Amino acid sequence: MAKPQKRYVCQSCGSVSHRWAGQCADCSEWNTLVEETGGAVTPFAAKHNLQSGGRTMQLVGLDSEIALPERLPTGIAELDRALGGGFVEGSATLIGGDPGIGKSTLLLQAAAKLALAGHSVAYVSGEEAADQVRLRARRLGLGNAPVQLAAATSTRDILTTLGMDKPPALLVIDSIQTMHSDLIEGAPGTVSQVRASAQELIRFAKERGTAVVLVGHVTKDGSIAGPRVLEHMVDTVLSFEGERSHQYRILRAIKNRFGGTDEIGVFAMVEEGLAEVSNPSALFLTQRDEGVTGTTVFPALEGTRPVLVEIQALVVRLASGATPRRAVVGWDSGRLAMILAVLEARCGLSFSSSEVYLNIAGGYRVQDPAADLAVAAALISALSERPVPIDSVAFGEVALSGEIRPVAHGALRLKEAGKLGFERALVPAALVGEKQPLKLSGFKSLASFVDHMLGRG
Repeated sequence: MAKPQKRYVCQSCGSVSHRWAGQCADCSEWNTLVEETGGAVTPFAAKHNLQSGGRTMQLVGLDSEIALPERLPTGIAELDRALGGGFVEGSATLIGGDPGIGKSTLLLQAAAKLALAGHSVAYVSGEEAADQVRLRARRLGLGNAPVQLAAATSTRDILTTLGMDKPPALLVIDSIQTMHSDLIEGAPGTVSQVRASAQELIRFAKERGTAVVLVGHVTKDGSIAGPRVLEHMVDTVLSFEGERSHQYRILRAIKNRFGGTDEIGVFAMVEEGLAEVSNPSALFLTQRDEGVTGTTVFPALEGTRPVLVEIQALVVRLASGATPRRAVVGWDSGRLAMILAVLEARCGLSFSSSEVYLNIAGGYRVQDPAADLAVAAALISALSERPVPIDSVAFGEVALSGEIRPVAHGALRLKEAGKLGFERALVPAALVGEKQPLKLSGFKSLASFVDHMLGRG
C-alpha cells in the first residue's frame, strides 16, 4: 500500500514543510503549521512528477496568422489530385495496396519527376537491391533521373546518412515493414518495430522539413498491415486500389490533414508504367450498340470528378424450395439487401425465389448512396427482361419508405453524362424543372419508377 503524503502548510505565509515545527522557518510565526494530507505517494509519482521541471511553451491564439505549408507538385496530375496539390514539406504519407498493384512504380515515377525538376530525392528500398530499382527505372524510361538510391533496412543507418548533408525534399521508404530499429528488440515487421521505425522517420520529417512517403503492406481484407496507430501517426493515408487483372488503378485518400479525402486519382497500367487517365468513364463503360437487360449506367461522383460506371444485375429463378444466393462485387451487400426489401415490400416485386448477382463493371467500387436508383433499375430490368434505354443514366437515393430522395451535385452528374453522349436521365423528381443538358424523367417514389420501367403507365 502506498503511504499518504503528509505536509505542513503555514497558515500565515503559505510555505510548505514536510515535518511539523512550532515556528515557521520562513515567516517566524508561531503555531501556524497545519497538517494537510495529500495524495498517495508511489515510487513512480515520487520520481516522475510531470507538473514541474519542463520547459514553458509559447501559447498562440487561434486567430494567429500562419503561412500555408509549401507543397511539392509531383508532375503527375492524378497523384497531385489525390494528395490535394502535391506532397507537403515535413509531412508523412502512408500508401498501401495489394502486392503488385503498382505502389513502387508510382512512387518511382513521382520521385524521378521531382528529381528531374531540380529537387533532391532519396529512394530507400528494403525489399529490392538498388540495381533492381535502377533496372525498373530504365524500363520506365527514367534511367537519367538523379534519384539517390539505397538498399537498407536499418533506420539508424538511413537517418545517419541523410543527416550528414542537406536533407532531401522527398524520402521514399519501401517498405516500412522491412525497417528495423536497434532501440527495440524484435524482428522487422513486428508491431513494435513498425511503430518505432515509423516514429523515428516521422520525427526526421518534422524536424528537417522532408516529405516522407512510407509504403505499407496490406492484409487479406485490404487494410494496411501493422498497428492501427501507424495511420494516426502519419498526415496522409493513401490506398491504391484495383485488380491486377484489370488495367485501371485508383488512388484514394483515406486520411489527409492537408487536403480533402473525396478526390481520387485514376491510372492505367501500360508498358511504360502507370499512365494517367483523364477520362475515367471510358474505362468503366461498355461500348455496345443495343441495350442489354440488367445493365444501367450510373454517374458516380468522386470528390469533384464524375465517373460513369456500368451496373450489371442478373436474376436467376430457382426451383421451389432452393435457397437463393445474393452475390455482390463492387457494392455494399447490405445496401443490396435493403433495395431488394424495398422492391418487395413497397413495389410488389418478388426476388425471394431467385438468385441475385450484382456487379460493378471494370472492378470499380461504388460507395455513393446515389447508386440506389441505378441498382434498382438494373434489378427490375433483369427480373422483367426489359432493357434500360441505352442512352439513359439513372441516379437517386432510395429510402426505406420507397421515396426517391435527391442527391448532391445532380447538375454535375448530368453534365458529365451529356458530354459522353447520353440523352436521358432517370432522376429524383426534385431535379425536374431546372434547365439541364439531358431530358429528365423524375420520380417521387420507387413504385412509380417500377411502373415506368414495366410500362404500366
